[in-house]
Amino acid sequence: MQDDRVLGRPTRGPIEAAQIDVVPWNHVGADAVVEFTTNELTAICPVTGQPDFYDLKLSYRPKESLLESKAMKLYLWSFREMGAFAEDLAATLLNDLVAACDPADMTVDLTQQVRGGLQIRTVVKHPNTI
Repeated sequence: MQDDRVLGRPTRGPIEAAQIDVVPWNHVGADAVVEFTTNELTAICPVTGQPDFYDLKLSYRPKESLLESKAMKLYLWSFREMGAFAEDLAATLLNDLVAACDPADMTVDLTQQVRGGLQIRTVVKHPNTI
């Protein structure tokens, strides 16, 4: 069996959603919240081709798996050359990350930094409680 995990292996580029590693959460039943934040997420405007810069706040309550941080960094890197509107990017992140770790709940809070005088904030949740 081949080990396709990112953790512990040299990786020199972005990874796809299917490659996101998870690690076991050994405290099943504990009411824990895990948070990732970054201001280094970028994507390309699908219309103008200009870069968009984002602040990402991701929080989730694990059931049995945790998102592995190195894999998360490499996954987020994959958006640098991808064309996406802020709203679509938030929904894509949520769908991909829920599929990777099957959390009890997850919130993606994505804010596009000001461009053209506007700031866009998109919040998506699993399960859908908005």
